[in-house]
This record gives sequence, C-alpha cells and structure tokens, in this order.
Amino acid sequence: MRHRLLLAAGLLAAAAPALAADTVLACGRLFDSGSGQLLGPHTLRVRDGRIAEVRAGLPAPADGVIDLSALTCLPGLIDAHTHLTSETSPTSYSDQFRWNTADYAIRSTVYAARTLQAGFTTVRNLGDGDGESIALRNAIESGIVPGPRIFTAGTAIGSTGGHADGTDGYRKDLQGDPGPKQGIINGSADAWKAVRQHYKDGADLIKIMPSGGVLDESASADNPQMTLEEIQAVVAAAHDYGFTVAAHAHGAEGIRRAVLGGVDSIEHGTFMDAADMQLMKQRGTWYVPTITAGKYVQEKAETPGYYPPQVAAKARLVGPQIQATAGKAYRAGVRIAFGTDAAVYPHGQNAKEFQYMVEAGIPAAYALQAATRNAAELLGRSADLGALEAGKYADVIAVNGDPLADITRMQAVEFVMKGGTVYRRDGRPVAP
Repeated sequence: MRHRLLLAAGLLAAAAPALAADTVLACGRLFDSGSGQLLGPHTLRVRDGRIAEVRAGLPAPADGVIDLSALTCLPGLIDAHTHLTSETSPTSYSDQFRWNTADYAIRSTVYAARTLQAGFTTVRNLGDGDGESIALRNAIESGIVPGPRIFTAGTAIGSTGGHADGTDGYRKDLQGDPGPKQGIINGSADAWKAVRQHYKDGADLIKIMPSGGVLDESASADNPQMTLEEIQAVVAAAHDYGFTVAAHAHGAEGIRRAVLGGVDSIEHGTFMDAADMQLMKQRGTWYVPTITAGKYVQEKAETPGYYPPQVAAKARLVGPQIQATAGKAYRAGVRIAFGTDAAVYPHGQNAKEFQYMVEAGIPAAYALQAATRNAAELLGRSADLGALEAGKYADVIAVNGDPLADITRMQAVEFVMKGGTVYRRDGRPVAP
C-alpha cells in the first residue's frame, strides 16, 4: 500500500504544471501616479498577472529580466471615452445602410488591438450600435482577441430625435420609433426600463445624451435633449444596479441638468460655463474633455464631402472650443479624467490628447495622472488600476525620455504589458 501511495504521489507531482516564474521589469525611471513625480530606477516583479513587488534600484542582470533601463515606466493608460466598434470616415453615413452588426464587430477587433499597442490597457467604451462592444469585451477577456480591458456602456440612452437616436437623417419610412430596448426614452418609466435592459444585456455602466452632438445629422450640437426628471430617473436606476453614469453634454444647460441629476461624469463639456464648473466642484462630478475629437472634427469640417453640411457646421462651432474649456476647468479645480472620443478620429492616436491637454495649460504630470490615477477612480477600480503598486494589475507601459519634459513622448510607446502579458516590446507588437 505504501508503495502504491508513493507511486500515486509521484504521478500527481509529474502531472502538476510547473509554477510560472516571476517576470521582472528593470525600469530606468518610474512615474508615480500618486505624487505625479518621476522617480529613478525601479524594479517591478510581476506574478500571476499582478504586481508582486516594487522596489527602488535595478536588479542584477539575469535571464528573464526585461530590460527597460533606458526607458520610463508608467502605469497602463486608461482612456475613459472610446467607441471601439466604429471609426468615422467620409462613408460612415452610408455604411450604416450596408453594414450589419457583424461588420462593426469584426472591425472592432482591429481597433482594439491598435488601442492596446498605443499603451492604453483599459478603456471605457461609451456607446455602440447594437451592444457589440459587450461581445468585444468578452472576447478580449477570454483571450480570443487582443485588446484593452473594456468597461462598456453598450448603447447610449437618449431621447427621440436626440443624439442617441441613430435614425436621425433617415427618410421617414426608415426612422421607425426606437424605444427603451434601443436606448431611446421619453419619460421616467422608459428610463428605468432602459437601464434594466442594459443590466440584462451585460453593460458595465450607463451613458446618456442630455444634449445635442456633433456627428448626428440634426441641427443642434448643444440644445438640451433630456429633462431633469428623465436624468434623475436614469441615475436612480443606474445606481440601484451599481452602474456609474456618463453624460455626453456640450451645452451649458444640458451640463447643468446632468450634474443636478447626479451623473458621475460630464463628457466633452464644450460650452461649460463658470456656474457649471462650480456646480461640478460642489458635486464632485468628473470632467472628460475629449480635446482630440474636437481638434479632428474642426480639421475635417474643412475637407469637402467629409461630413454632411449640417455636421460640418456643428464641427466648426464645437471643435475650437473644447480645448479652451478644458484649460478653464482645470484652473477652476474641476476633477479631470483622460478621454479622447476615439472613433471620431482614427483609433490608436489616443495619446495626442496629452499634447492638447498641456497646450491648454494643464501640467504634464496632471495629464498623466488623469489617464492613470484619476481615470481609475472614475471607473471605481483604484484597487486594481492606475498605479504601479504591489497588488494592482501588471499593466505597465514604457516610453523613451522624460514625458514630463516632453509630453509628446507618450505618442511613441516602446513597451506594453497588460495583466502580466507583454504585447509590445522594442516598439514592435509581440504575439502573446
């Protein structure tokens, strides 16, 4: 019997998988997202997808050490406003009549990979066409396709004829009457039903459209499009289900209603006034500026045929204003999280936002904190994301030089690790 037990133990030992060795990163400099300071050489030890140890100094050269001693290591970046399932182009307005949901879903895998390669290991996805971002999130989590960690709102919630109503501009017989299942609400009861449907669909948060927008085919970019009561109903339902609420809002009145209604963040905020800023400070409401989108639509508005005429007119109005508003909001003390509205511009160019933030008068250190510490707090995931600290996910990127001295360094990421897996090294993609 004793021999049989020993034999069985030996067979079990042989069958057990070998414990994976720790991965060690040797960083020449390290950005501390808590203090906003750049520290000297540090060693990161990664185990089971998380950071196991952070200590000052470089390790002795050894097999298995990833040498980043010539680079600056930062936490994996977070873009708090993306749309990974689409990308605007001159044909976007006709593509919607030819493409199926599957067409958008397939393209989203390419956009997700580009985003990850740019150093953005986590995103908030704030709106899609038919819930395809939920499938993309699940495919990434299952390891089927590479991409950032996604927290998705599914389809946006708005009013009939508003920015969330994708049938704007259609001929009458194609418009139909979308309802709460498609995110279109009219009244508080619809709001509750729409939020519950999002919970059923598997969304992570809620996105509402309380003001007009730029890229839909309606006439106004900034008129209020949801009542205060509708916003309050969405927020009450969302918070019941553990959701945060992001509010697309360009106009000052739409922003005011959204903040009074209890939303967690204001997206774009183009025509935010001093009263809005003070109210947001009082309520602790986050601001996600999306300057890159404003710059892009302003540029493309002057390209004949890129946008329909009414869209181009709105782009000329909104585009130049977002950057100035972001600078004013920072100086007023409004809390800012990094977001770009990726899809309005080509995916993978997210890091341009850093440059535009600095141009607006936002310090480089704060811009980096906005994409790390602040965005993690907005997501409610500070325990896992936003800093290079023991216990958090091993989301690590590295760039050449000092990004505090030259923020454009963030546009050329050399190294990307997400959850302990390396996806980019020496400036080139790596197959995981």
